[in-house]
Amino acid sequence: MPTPPPTPARADAQRNRQRLIEVAQRAFTTGDTKVPLEAVAKEAGVGIGTLYRHFPTRESLVEAVYLAERNRLCAAAEELLANHPPQAALRIWMNHFADYIATKREMADALRALIADGTVTRSQAREQLGTAVRRILDAGAADGTLRPDVDAEDVVVALVGVFSVCTLPDQRDQAGRLLDLLMDGLRQT
Repeated sequence: MPTPPPTPARADAQRNRQRLIEVAQRAFTTGDTKVPLEAVAKEAGVGIGTLYRHFPTRESLVEAVYLAERNRLCAAAEELLANHPPQAALRIWMNHFADYIATKREMADALRALIADGTVTRSQAREQLGTAVRRILDAGAADGTLRPDVDAEDVVVALVGVFSVCTLPDQRDQAGRLLDLLMDGLRQT
């Protein structure tokens, strides 16, 4: 007999889970990487047992935050294209990418463990991010403002490179200048 599909979570359980992810994301980006999970539960308005039912380990909470941030970043590509020309959408998306990287930096130790055990893979991340960038690049190629010969994954790797060398908050201006240089190379001449 086939296994029945999992029962969808109740609406209140879904809200609790989402609230825990939102609170953890804010907590992890404050710079305190050892935020007590009890503090996350309290700020989310739930008990520690509720947190552990959704996220049995710190790593599982970090994974959920990371995936939520990555999904939000990728979804932003469509939203930006709906409200901006492709060149502007790409440059704004790059700024969002900077915020995404900052969030990951605060969760670095836990993410390294997730990567080491295969829970999170770089290839999955690059593929999802590349798809978002490809959407913007295609729109720019169609309107003649962005080069049609650019590999989206190359743009993602370039962004990772920029933020690998500009790791400190006081280097954000330098990162912005490097992103502007990258944009110059992506424009159709």
